[in-house]
Amino acid sequence: MKPEMRPTLHRWFGSLSLVALLGAAALLGACAGTATTRVTVTPPDQAPVCQPQAALKASVLWRTQWRADQKDVTDREAAAAQGIQRFFADGGCFTLATVARTQVGGSAFDVPAGSDRLVVLTVRELGPVVKLLSSAALVDGGTEVVVDVAVYRPGRREPQQQFSIHWQDGGPGVVKGVQTLPADLAAALKAGLGAH
Repeated sequence: MKPEMRPTLHRWFGSLSLVALLGAAALLGACAGTATTRVTVTPPDQAPVCQPQAALKASVLWRTQWRADQKDVTDREAAAAQGIQRFFADGGCFTLATVARTQVGGSAFDVPAGSDRLVVLTVRELGPVVKLLSSAALVDGGTEVVVDVAVYRPGRREPQQQFSIHWQDGGPGVVKGVQTLPADLAAALKAGLGAH
């Protein structure tokens, strides 16, 4: 090869590798997932539980009801505690809320003295979800939260309002870990309880 052609070929191959690198980055960006959030409240059309303008004092009891094959129960329960505390601490649901864990089963509860509402949350699902699609390179993942909600008023042992929140955040190409679980649970409560 003639000496005067080497710099031109070197520049051409150098720019070719740059183009290939940029093309690969664009392809990875296109393949990276975009998360979408879906919220289903069952039964639908529930009145908002949260009433931040009403100066209500609420007691919140939470418990878990995991499926039999649930993994990492201790970590999920720690994430649930953080997410529930975080949600009610920000004041966007009730002016004042006290949060405590309960082991009590059933659906009959008394509203504690001094409270205007009792909200009982039963966390049934809290975790990352990963599904392999037609190829190992194609992943559909995200986070799933399922919480049963029961709202009680003073003088009534049966719930005035009862429903389930099913919150999903994810999609094709999305892989989330356990580090987002407290924030995901707080987001599910915000969406399902009608917080502002």
